[in-house]
Amino acid sequence: MTKSIYKKDNSFSGLSGIDNNTEELLARIRRLQCQLDTINMPPHQLNVIRSACEDLLSGVENTQKVFWLRPHIIAEIRLLSDENLPRYLYYRYRYDQNPTNFVTDKFPPCVQIEPTSVCNYRCVFCYQTDPRLQDRKAGHKGRMSVDTFKQVIDQIEGEVEAVTLASRGEPLVAKGIEEMLAYAAGKFLGLKINTNAWYLDEKKAHAILQAEPNTLVFSADAADAELYAKLRVNGKLERVLENVRKFSEIREKHYPKSSIITRVSGVKTSDQQDFSSIEGFWKEYVDQVAFVDYNPSHGGGFYDGEQSGVNAPCSELWRRTFVWWDGRVNPCEVDYLSSLSMGNIHDTSLTEIWQGDEYEALRTEHLKGARSESKICKSCFVV
Repeated sequence: MTKSIYKKDNSFSGLSGIDNNTEELLARIRRLQCQLDTINMPPHQLNVIRSACEDLLSGVENTQKVFWLRPHIIAEIRLLSDENLPRYLYYRYRYDQNPTNFVTDKFPPCVQIEPTSVCNYRCVFCYQTDPRLQDRKAGHKGRMSVDTFKQVIDQIEGEVEAVTLASRGEPLVAKGIEEMLAYAAGKFLGLKINTNAWYLDEKKAHAILQAEPNTLVFSADAADAELYAKLRVNGKLERVLENVRKFSEIREKHYPKSSIITRVSGVKTSDQQDFSSIEGFWKEYVDQVAFVDYNPSHGGGFYDGEQSGVNAPCSELWRRTFVWWDGRVNPCEVDYLSSLSMGNIHDTSLTEIWQGDEYEALRTEHLKGARSESKICKSCFVV
């Protein structure tokens, strides 16, 4: 029996701080639709943008569509210039539609880069609690070199728009994170950073604001110090709150024109977590407050789990790939011990790995409804 299904493309269970009035955005999209023949982009990209515009302007109920103006997309488009709107729609439409249509492009719509697999927290809902990940002799723990980071960026610049700095570890622990941010600055419309904010000092705050990522996510799940410490083991709410507050002050004082979307995002794991209380606690310091559903595949001990009963293909195989700190490419972060590793960017280019035989074999296995035959995918709940 299937205990739970985790829909990766619809994980928000709460999101505040967004004006959902779409009249102005739809007018912009209509104008773009009328101007597509004058835009200097390859025909296949224009066809994707054309389909995106048609979906957004169709008037069909949101529940019947894969691609629609979800609240976080509304917020992102509002900050875009008309010049960058085509690029955004090209990326975002593929991000949502490719996993539905099982389309494999030359590059994934999203690349998640892991500056480090090291984390100072041991959150109760995270695989950092698994001793096998913590075993340094096993080769899972480490920090990405700046040179490796630059190699990844050089391979995907101009091909990928969505880049997230985070995965198994806390990115601000990485040595050279300021140089990494500077190198990625201005190269991607969808650059995002996820951090627990423990190491968010003034120097890192300036580095982030100067890099101007699209979104900066502070991971926090409570408005109460005791509950926060219970969920985010080794963390203290007081320190995180102070760091987020200081970041807000630095942004307001030194970067008043910054278009970064700041968001506090928590994992919903307990009835003790009240979204309205968390929103009230954090909204003074960030643009948005969100809850995401708990992914049952993320807990420690995943590799020893029973079959999930999920047979539908995993959307991540067509949406995103992960580059670990040492250059290894993994199809998902649920496989935090890298059993499914597809190659290494030091040996093979990312596009070759993404389109390679091993990746295609795993996709075919999922399409045939045989994910239960995989020692990793059989226990996973992600679709």
